[in-house]
Amino acid sequence: MSTPKAIIHVISHTHWDREWYMPYEAHHAKLIQTMDGLLEIMDQDPEFLSFYLDGQTIVLEDYLQVYPEKREKLIELVQAGKLSAGPWYILQDEFLTSSEANIRNMQIGHRDAKAYGPVSKLGYFPDSFGNMGQAAQILQQAGISTAVFGRGVKATGFNNSVSEALDLESPYSELHWESPDGSRVLGILFANWYNNGMEIPEEPAAARKFWDNAIANASKYASTPHLLLMNGCDHQPAQANLSAALRTARELYPDYEFIHSNYDDYVAAVQSALPETLSTINGELRGQRTDGWYSLVNTASSRVYIKQLNQENQTMLEKIAEPLAAFAHVNGRPYPHGLLNYAWKTLMQNHPHDSICGCSVDEVYHEMKTRFEKSKGVAAAVIADSLAHLSAQIDTASFASISSDSAPFVVYSTSGYAQSGVVTVELELGRRYFKPNESPMNNSKYVLEHTTAEGYLVNYLGEKLACTSVDLGVRFGYDLPDDKFRQPYFARVITVTFETGALPAMGYSSFAWIPAAQSAVAQPSSLVAEENTMENAYLHVTVAGDGSLTIKDKRTGETFDGLGVYENVGDIGNEYIFKQPDGDTAITTRGLAAQVTLVEDTAYRATYEITHTFDIPEQADERLKQEIATMVNFLDRKAQRSEKRVPITIVTRVSLSRSEEGVRVHAAFHNPAKDQRLRVLFPSGVTTAKHYADSIFEVAERATIPTEEWVNPSNCQHQSAFVDVHENGRGLTIANKGLNEYEVLRDGSGTIAVTILRSTGELGDWGVFLTPDAQCLGPNHAEWMILPHGGGDSRFTAYQQAYGFQVPMQVSQTGVHEGSLPAQQSLLEWSAAGSGLALSSVKINEDRGDLIARWYNLSGEPAELTVSSQSHGRLYESTVLEDANAAGAGDLGTDGSAAVPVQGYKIISIGMSAR
Repeated sequence: MSTPKAIIHVISHTHWDREWYMPYEAHHAKLIQTMDGLLEIMDQDPEFLSFYLDGQTIVLEDYLQVYPEKREKLIELVQAGKLSAGPWYILQDEFLTSSEANIRNMQIGHRDAKAYGPVSKLGYFPDSFGNMGQAAQILQQAGISTAVFGRGVKATGFNNSVSEALDLESPYSELHWESPDGSRVLGILFANWYNNGMEIPEEPAAARKFWDNAIANASKYASTPHLLLMNGCDHQPAQANLSAALRTARELYPDYEFIHSNYDDYVAAVQSALPETLSTINGELRGQRTDGWYSLVNTASSRVYIKQLNQENQTMLEKIAEPLAAFAHVNGRPYPHGLLNYAWKTLMQNHPHDSICGCSVDEVYHEMKTRFEKSKGVAAAVIADSLAHLSAQIDTASFASISSDSAPFVVYSTSGYAQSGVVTVELELGRRYFKPNESPMNNSKYVLEHTTAEGYLVNYLGEKLACTSVDLGVRFGYDLPDDKFRQPYFARVITVTFETGALPAMGYSSFAWIPAAQSAVAQPSSLVAEENTMENAYLHVTVAGDGSLTIKDKRTGETFDGLGVYENVGDIGNEYIFKQPDGDTAITTRGLAAQVTLVEDTAYRATYEITHTFDIPEQADERLKQEIATMVNFLDRKAQRSEKRVPITIVTRVSLSRSEEGVRVHAAFHNPAKDQRLRVLFPSGVTTAKHYADSIFEVAERATIPTEEWVNPSNCQHQSAFVDVHENGRGLTIANKGLNEYEVLRDGSGTIAVTILRSTGELGDWGVFLTPDAQCLGPNHAEWMILPHGGGDSRFTAYQQAYGFQVPMQVSQTGVHEGSLPAQQSLLEWSAAGSGLALSSVKINEDRGDLIARWYNLSGEPAELTVSSQSHGRLYESTVLEDANAAGAGDLGTDGSAAVPVQGYKIISIGMSAR
């Protein structure tokens, strides 16, 4: 038998956007119809061999939500290889979800898939808007050796000629994809997209036309005789007559082999026939060798409020709830696996790319806000229970020697780094419970008469601390005991604001409010150096007349001028893509007189409030409405900004605390305008050709100047916690909370521009879908931190502070009691020889109950990680799937401590078994 010219692998699938141009339930109803039709085809057609469920288990979960009685049928099909399960829970946007969210997505996807049968071991990224640089390492640790993706690389070549494309990313749809640590997977690009085999004709004449085109296009980039035809598209039902269509193809093209294939068979066939000349691409796949218009990076600034809610939710789960629950578990409390799994799933239902990217219809975001609140509510309950359990075991008895009425509380720092910060705690004094037959008014009066709001603050050593207290009066509260009915009470409530002093990494420290007549406390000098100026041991900060900041780094002598100017321009693009009107000139606050007021001057912090009011165009002119309605491509739009202007007022609070090495900034404004973008500018004075941005398990090095192919005037990029520029002893890191878009301008000043608002009125893409809520009218806010540094290894200290900026300290009031835990302690001690290690997560493994902690090396240089836990014996290297042992790795230590070498850019997970 002669060898066929090519083997055509037809893989049936549907790309399932859970919500997008319709609300979730409309898509859900469509999913039920699609799955019903698929199951019917599989029952009736023995030649219809398999269907790929888009790499996400939530498709099965959503189907069973309506038809739970069909679970056994789905299990039967998955075990028979006719349906796929996993490897993900949902198809996320990789850059807009955190490092740990990407891992939880893989973990939950694998766990849920195993309940049906074999897990699909394919790194499936069909429509991610760019791909993370550490994907190959994550996949390899999960036992996955092949990734399939649709964006980020433009395959280029002529007749598969490698020699003519050596300077390009890849001449083929097949390539080696390598992470910075050297981990490598086979990458397969949908060079003809994931719908190149949809709706295959059965009728011979139409079939010949279809196949002539499809085979030619697939052959153009394939490096092997195995050609991939994806039979499906977005929300595409299974093709009922596919078997007949393939029979027609076999009759028309006897020299080709047509297979109704699956990914396992297709990948195995490709791997067996790969040439030796494949290109290797290292790191991120972000479409940088394109014209720059369709990288879709501006989804990072669509509906900024959604990104802020997501950052808050992720942080609550992975940086607060999980580690606190883990430490409570180590100290005797059951770990709430079920609750945390539910909270993660609810959060991740907001992580599909069209959801978290902000590029769906308005109804989607109404539901997303509800999901965020649900997930955050569960996280808050886990945090409160864990804090109460831990605090009850901390020895606070020493405070009794100061006063029998002491009100102890514990401050927890779970960012992973030793830090000091300013916190505000609400304390209840004189709690008095009452019964239904008692007068609430009398009980309230009793508390008021028998308590005082006066007092002073001490730390666990008994040292008095400078603080500010506010009496909030008597307030109702209640307990929900484990063993009795709810217990209502009244208590006097005060707030106490102070600076904690150094807290241990992943640890806590105890404090107490001592009710008493006001007692003098030694007050450190004010941080206000002179008018409109603040200063601590690290920084000298001056607020200029236009509200911009001049910051001198006292450690390096470097000065940064003009920081924090606001910039406003028009935007006639859509939720996917920013497009400034032709000839549009930016409106800025540079040189605009601002109102500057000192609003806080305490021993621990100084804050200036800066108020800007300026006029901006109310919206785009009427032409934009017409262009949207008639689907004029955004590149061809001629709309301008309207002549009518409206005032916008931005109130910015700039704070410097005594012990922090950065300046905290909070901006609040009421957005009155449409079709616009608002950014804040930070001239760094660093003009290097590269910069650095926090991404998924790495600080990615990126080019400031785009490639020759890039014609988009804008070169915006993704960030997670921060963006950084540095060179020759001068560096500037800008940290953020949920501000995922930045640009380093090519202006000669190395200006970092961070987007804090983008207002658009349409979804974009394939139809006319108006999105008035995406204009983000009304109240908005943004938070960032300015961190000067000296470049070199000092940047890693700034990065740690940027990570800590996103993680608020937690406070828990407790009683005066003895306990098994000391008044101050690190619950997980770790250190690094070499400054580039970052702590990612601390949690409890669901299968074994072991503590799992994960770090990653931000540097290309090797480091040594030292870990110590008093509650654990055996330490072992694990993986992102939390295997008991990584391949080839044995015990790291059996006495609760270990020193572990960590190669450059490596992600390392360490399991710890209880003693």
